[in-house]
Amino acid sequence: MRTYEGTHPWITFRLDLRQAPHTFWALLGEAASKCEHLAGVPLQPAVAQQMRQLFLAKGARATTAIEGNTLTEDEVLRRIQGQAQLPPSKEYLGQEIDNIVTACREIEARLLEGGGAELTPDLLKQYNATVLRNLAVDPEVIPGQVRTYNVGVSRYRGTPPEDCEHLLERLCGWLNSETCVVGEIEPIAAGVIRALAAHLYIAWIHPFGDGNGRVARLVEFQFLIAGGVPDIAAHLLSNHYNITRTDYYRQLDRASQSGGDGFGFFTYALRGFVDQLREQIATVREQQLRVHWINFVHEQFSGRNSLAATRQRNLVLDLTGKPHVKRSDIRALSPRLAAAYSGKTAKTVSRDLNELKTMGLIDEETTGIRARVDCMAAFLPRQRGQ
Repeated sequence: MRTYEGTHPWITFRLDLRQAPHTFWALLGEAASKCEHLAGVPLQPAVAQQMRQLFLAKGARATTAIEGNTLTEDEVLRRIQGQAQLPPSKEYLGQEIDNIVTACREIEARLLEGGGAELTPDLLKQYNATVLRNLAVDPEVIPGQVRTYNVGVSRYRGTPPEDCEHLLERLCGWLNSETCVVGEIEPIAAGVIRALAAHLYIAWIHPFGDGNGRVARLVEFQFLIAGGVPDIAAHLLSNHYNITRTDYYRQLDRASQSGGDGFGFFTYALRGFVDQLREQIATVREQQLRVHWINFVHEQFSGRNSLAATRQRNLVLDLTGKPHVKRSDIRALSPRLAAAYSGKTAKTVSRDLNELKTMGLIDEETTGIRARVDCMAAFLPRQRGQ
């Protein structure tokens, strides 16, 4: 009998999905469905790249913020883009971000190139070495090596150090096997289950002297990507954990205190995942709507090449995405409008606005003028009174 069997009897490497509550299945199904909606969605390459960088920044910031990193999302994004200049006193915060970004990109590159999605103890050690690279750690911590001493986080005690190597071997074998997720479950859902199980077990085992949480979230990211979750969505769980940090630690604690029932943690994680997927899909829909609107506006002015038509087309395009704009602010919307209306009277502005209203491209209300982008949103449910 190994020591951990007496100290941590809930570490059994078994997951009986028949015991999962109905809320778990409902959330898992919705998460998988929304990931399928996102996968391969058409976006302009520049917009897609911006979204990749944005959600990579969100994920990297979140997984380090949980551990105390204080950089803002904007600072992290600029760091990823190579634009952030941090003072020497904060450079270690940037290094923490660099380490996570490097690990995420290496995971994606390996899977994209056809590398196996299998987890190994050596890969876990590599992740730990990466997240702790060039960071100051306690003297007893050796990045990339399993600890040889006892550790604790709040009330929780990690598994006995003499069992850590054995437990990592068992964990990897279990996660890589078909016995981890039993039943006819489609790949994305299976990937999500493996990701959450891996996260929970690494937190329970706590195999390293430092960086266990970041390693757990990287492994989670790996299984999500390998299961078919789009890259921009694979960062959302880390963001959820950070936003709800107190509940995150509470759910991890409850999972061990309950004797190993992980479905409370799984359901908590899935609820946040689904909420953020909904927001992400809304963002993608807005981007797609904007592209269709711009194309629609150009179609409405097809064959009309006069100076007035060009000015009107640019006016409605520059109104796009803006809140209600006052007539007095029209000229200041963009440099090209300022040039186009230079020397023109207020009557010219009025004529242009009236023409655009006749074409159904803008609305003018007491609060101001707006582009009618919403007219492109087909198949929305009708509201009462419509």
